[in-house]
Amino acid sequence: MESKAAEGKQHIPLLTPYKMGNFQLSHRVVLAPLTRQRSYGNVPQPHAILYYSQRTTKGGLLIAEATGVSDTAQGYKDTPGIWTKEQVEAWKPIVNAVHARGGIFFSQIWHVGRVSNTDFQPNGQDPISCTDKPLTPQIRSNGLDVAQFTPPRRLTTDEIPQIVNDFRLAARNAIEAGFDGVEIHGAHGYLIDQFMKDQVNDRSDQYGGSLENRCRFALEVVEAVVNEIGADRVGIRLSPFASYMESGDSNPSALGLYMAESLNKYGIAYCHMVEPRMKTVGEKVECPESLVHMRKAFKGTFMVAGGYDRGDGNKVVVEDRADLVAYGRLFLANPDLPKRFELDAPLNKYNRETFYISDPVVGYTDYPFLETTE
Repeated sequence: MESKAAEGKQHIPLLTPYKMGNFQLSHRVVLAPLTRQRSYGNVPQPHAILYYSQRTTKGGLLIAEATGVSDTAQGYKDTPGIWTKEQVEAWKPIVNAVHARGGIFFSQIWHVGRVSNTDFQPNGQDPISCTDKPLTPQIRSNGLDVAQFTPPRRLTTDEIPQIVNDFRLAARNAIEAGFDGVEIHGAHGYLIDQFMKDQVNDRSDQYGGSLENRCRFALEVVEAVVNEIGADRVGIRLSPFASYMESGDSNPSALGLYMAESLNKYGIAYCHMVEPRMKTVGEKVECPESLVHMRKAFKGTFMVAGGYDRGDGNKVVVEDRADLVAYGRLFLANPDLPKRFELDAPLNKYNRETFYISDPVVGYTDYPFLETTE
């Protein structure tokens, strides 16, 4: 006979099992990739073992924080990389801890492109991008500091395959570190998004102009990574509607649909889309657009993110608008989020001021579990 708990879960759509390609998930609540800036010197640290294992459930999917593919990929202090042997070795105990608790763990691989400055670049060189258009200074997420960006250097046509290769090698390194797969970061105004968006991409070669040309780099990265580690281990994150880091597009619906359809030929495990209501990272706005056309067009697992709570997470699954829902801020503040959703328990409030501090504990592994708050 089924236990009461198992019976209860059947009535909570987010907590029903789901098969994502070769992975059997026990529920649909995913840990979204979250920059935490606690990887000193771009090397993952032992404190990440506790952070990720706290958020692991048997059969739950976790996506690790954005991880640099090369020494030119960085744009923030203390974000991890996966291009050196030292970094790969440092990831291993973290991945092992997630696996020991039965979790499925993907590495999000990224290149920030022009969202950087000479301080983060090898030999103090200029950041690289599809363009040489600079990014205006931005108020950092803490609302106080101002981030300054060095005008980027436009990549030449024949340099682009080298960047594609950096993603391929990073994917291989992720598998070497023990990850179950990788999520290619094609969202939020970073390098791949810079190529895709017409507000940024002003190229006149085969990587600029038409929608097809602007998406070429993204799809070359997908193809290279699929060929290296297998399609079943690959996902991609896209945010066609977002204009974060001055990366907007004049026709986001067409962009999202073109990518959803183009990705089908590679047979990747999932497509992770950011909701149109998240114009910036962090603020939900009312908007008429939706991801429904992209959901219908994409043949694999469709994951959504962007300001979801328990109620609308359940609703999006029931209405078949998504298979999986990624949670960021709520999961950051509630290490036992699936359990809280199951019991409809109150949630810890997240503290935005400690999202990006360097402390190995505060705002990182010190959010309480249910048992300790009762």
